[in-house]
Amino acid sequence: QVRLEESGGGSVQTGGSLRLSCVASGSVFRISAWGWYRQVPGRERQMVAALSGGIIADYSDHVKGRFTISRDSARNTLYLQMNNLQPGDTGMYYCKALNEREQFWGRGTQVTVAS
Repeated sequence: QVRLEESGGGSVQTGGSLRLSCVASGSVFRISAWGWYRQVPGRERQMVAALSGGIIADYSDHVKGRFTISRDSARNTLYLQMNNLQPGDTGMYYCKALNEREQFWGRGTQVTVAS
């Protein structure tokens, strides 16, 4: 089992920055991929940023050049640095972890960007 806990969300003005954190505990050594997803009411969760093998990063077109995903293995923590935030970035942000058999989700942290 893997437990994920997100933090760092909040309310900011357009152009502001936030850094989300996701602390993992449990069988973290088996995790091979990590990701951040965003969900708004009535819509499915969509990938924002993903990290495979600890070094290969992928981003949605909407956030390329503004968001950076990273991981601190020593702290078992996944980060999402979000710069130049836009109202379209508003939503609940979830951390996801994958091993060879299962996927795990945190409970999310809310990000609200005011225009």
